[in-house]
Amino acid sequence: MNVGIIGIGKYVPPHIVTNKDLEARMDTTDEWIRTRTGIEERRIADADTDTSDMAYHAAVSAIENSGLHHEDIDMILVATVTGDRRFPSVATMIQERLGIVGCAAMDISAACAGFMYGVVTAKHFIDAGTYKNILVVGVEKLSKITNWEDRNTAVLFGDGAGAAVISEVSEGRGILSFELGADGRGGKHLYQDEFLHMNGREVFKFAVRQMGESAVNVTKKAGLTTDDVDYLIPHQANIRIMEASRERLGLPVEKMSKTVHKYGNTSAASIPISLVDDLAEGRVKDDDIIVLVGFGGGLTWGALCIKWGK
Repeated sequence: MNVGIIGIGKYVPPHIVTNKDLEARMDTTDEWIRTRTGIEERRIADADTDTSDMAYHAAVSAIENSGLHHEDIDMILVATVTGDRRFPSVATMIQERLGIVGCAAMDISAACAGFMYGVVTAKHFIDAGTYKNILVVGVEKLSKITNWEDRNTAVLFGDGAGAAVISEVSEGRGILSFELGADGRGGKHLYQDEFLHMNGREVFKFAVRQMGESAVNVTKKAGLTTDDVDYLIPHQANIRIMEASRERLGLPVEKMSKTVHKYGNTSAASIPISLVDDLAEGRVKDDDIIVLVGFGGGLTWGALCIKWGK
């Protein structure tokens, strides 16, 4: 069976916070943020919009894009570290709103690599014949765990949701290979107590190494070379980390997705959000070989090599 993405959707809050806005509330500048991260603005959800709200809107869009009906979904996986509350899960919350009570539903905690973990988990359930159509959502409301007095983290993060419907696709298309991994020794470098804390130097070193390695690894596992890769969608954390991954694959600038400038780091949502934009703007086309790669707290990482199309 060939398993892949048959529908995709996103939701980002309408409220935009620019670097200039942050200049007014903390010791930073637009130039400092742009040159170090590539971020120019980010979306921030209001007090009345929580994680499950954004997840629901992205889910509706993805299901519609897939051509399926809500009741065709038989499992929901939500990748998030910022659920509305400790429990119930965001997955069960959006299940109720979608009106498909009875299907399996659970959340996955793998931080910024969560969407990759969700897609691979969905693939295995479908391969096993357990479920047929699985909704995977990556969603974060990072603004509620951000210390807005800490310029080293406050400038980085945004809110949003991206969703995909995973199902059987035509022969030769879909997920060709994957890689998931974790190194718990690095958990101390990126974590949350009340607020999000990050050792930027250590996370940067890890991400530059691991993103490049994982992107190359999944290409080789698919029986391909880096010359076969048409497009790279890296986790939108920092433009310098993203560029290192692109250079490791030997791709030109125009073959790498870049949305970090307008959304910031949306954690588990960043890769599916980017994929939606890339499809809408014609940068990803049927039968393209695309590599998705991300890393996150844990420390975790994940990558997929996909031949795009239904």
